[in-house]
Amino acid sequence: MSNLRTNRAGPVIWLTGLSGAGKSTVAAELIRQLQKTGRHPVLLDGDQMREVLGATVAYDSDARHELGLTYARMCRLLSQQGHTVVCATISLRHEIHTWNRAHLPNYVEVLLDVPLHELRHRDPKGIYAAPRGHAQTVGMGIDAQFPLQPDLVITNHGPASPTTSAAQILDLCASKGVWT
Repeated sequence: MSNLRTNRAGPVIWLTGLSGAGKSTVAAELIRQLQKTGRHPVLLDGDQMREVLGATVAYDSDARHELGLTYARMCRLLSQQGHTVVCATISLRHEIHTWNRAHLPNYVEVLLDVPLHELRHRDPKGIYAAPRGHAQTVGMGIDAQFPLQPDLVITNHGPASPTTSAAQILDLCASKGVWT
């Protein structure tokens, strides 16, 4: 497929981590910082994408796997058109991370690492509170396959802030040359 906007694929910044790790918050700050530099990034947020794709009831392992691959293919489509894509998704599957590395030329993988006790404390969606959803919660009833070699791991609790996390990601992208 030819690139419609440029001769170079746009970067895909894939933010992953367990539910409540701050993916959406960091992604929103990253988008804001990218816009300040004159870029026009596209945000694919997992919760919003579930709603758009009509996948609001399927949370089992197989459905999560297929949804993660759908997000990856959407990232590729937008990247091929020259867009900077920020994707905030759980999608903790080795097969998805491998697919991304093979098919997304300017791929940056960021793991937001937050201990389970902190996630239980935050629990914005109430998914860690017993007994709701444990069987279909990644990291509880569904095994989390954390990235084997993420480009960046951010410990996203304690003194971490969305602003500093976004700045770390931008620094990494610059050092990898994804903007050139």
